[in-house]
Amino acid sequence: MAAVDWELAQRVASRTAPHDPFADSYHYDSLGPDFEELTAIAEAQVAEATGLHSLAGPARARVTDRAGWVSANIASFQRLLRPLTDRLDERVSATPFAPVARRIAGAEVGVLLGWMSGRVLGQYDLLIIEDEDPDEQDIVYYVGPNVLSLEKRFAFPPREFRLWLALHEVTHRAQFTGIPWMREHFLGLVESTVSAVDTDPKQLMDSISHLAANIRKGENPLDDGGIAVIFSTPEQRVVLEQVSGLMSLLEGHGDVTMDRAGADRIPNAARFGQVLRQRRQQGNVAIKFVQKLIGLEAKLKQYEQGERFIEQVEGAGGPELLDQAWVRPENLPTIGEIRNPGSWIARVGAAA
Repeated sequence: MAAVDWELAQRVASRTAPHDPFADSYHYDSLGPDFEELTAIAEAQVAEATGLHSLAGPARARVTDRAGWVSANIASFQRLLRPLTDRLDERVSATPFAPVARRIAGAEVGVLLGWMSGRVLGQYDLLIIEDEDPDEQDIVYYVGPNVLSLEKRFAFPPREFRLWLALHEVTHRAQFTGIPWMREHFLGLVESTVSAVDTDPKQLMDSISHLAANIRKGENPLDDGGIAVIFSTPEQRVVLEQVSGLMSLLEGHGDVTMDRAGADRIPNAARFGQVLRQRRQQGNVAIKFVQKLIGLEAKLKQYEQGERFIEQVEGAGGPELLDQAWVRPENLPTIGEIRNPGSWIARVGAAA
C-alpha cells in the first residue's frame, strides 16, 4: 500500500482546479501549432544568447489543460518522492490508521496541485527515468487555459506572448540539457534531501518545538522556504540552501535570458514582465499564507534575487564571469552568495 493515495490526489486536483471558459474556446486550437513553432524559434534564440546548446536534441512542446498538468506533476512527484514514500510505507503500513493517512495525504496533494494548476503558465519536465516511456519525458509544457486567460484579460498579442513564454521555459531546458552535469547535480540534491527525511515521529515533535521557539522570538520560520525548511534537519538545511541558491540562479537566468533573447522580436516584453510580476505578488491573506506555507513565496523571491545577482556579477566581470557558474558544481552560488553577490565574485572570480 503506497503512503500517498495518488489516484485520490488526481481526482481531488481535477475537482479543485478552477474552470476557465477559454478552455472551450476556438482559440485553444491555435495553441498547439503556435507553441510547436515558437518553441523551436525560442530554442535557437536562447542558444545564441547564452551559448548553451542542448545535448538532448530539439525541444518538444506540449500544450495541456490543467488536468494534464496535474497528471504530469503527480508522475514527477511519484518519481522524486519514491525513496521517502517507500520508507513511510514500511513504517506505517501495518498500523490501523494507514488507509486513512494515505487518503489524507492524497487529498492534501490534490488540493495543492489543483490550486497551482490555475496559475502555472509553462513548465519544463527535466526528469529522465530509464525504465519509463521516453515520449512522456523531457517535455516543455504549456498550460493552455492559463495562457489564453492572460492573453484575453490583458489584450496580449498572442504570438508575441507565446514566444516570450517559450523563451523562459526553453532556457530552463538549455540549463539542464546544455550543461552536461546540471541535471545529475540537481537530481542528486533532491535525492539527498528526500533520502534524509526522518520519518520518526520524535523528529517531527522536535521540529514543532523548534518552530514554537522561533515564533516566541518573533521570527516567522516560513519566510525562508516554507514547511519543508521547518521540518528539516540541520544536514538537510545545508542541502536546501544549495537547492535555493541553484534555483535562484536558474530562475533569474531564465528571466534575464527571456528579456534579452526576445528583445528584437517582442516589443511588449517589458509589459509582459510587469504583469507577471504583479500577478506573482497578488493574492488575499489566505492565498499568501498558503504560498508561504508550501514555499512558493520563497520561490517567487528567487526570480528577483537571481536577477539582481546576475546584474551585479555581469557588472563586475561581464557575461564571461557569470559563465563561470556553469563550469562545475563547485562554482554554483549558495543562497548566501545570491544575496551577497560580492562574496561569490570574490570566490569564483579570483579563481577564473
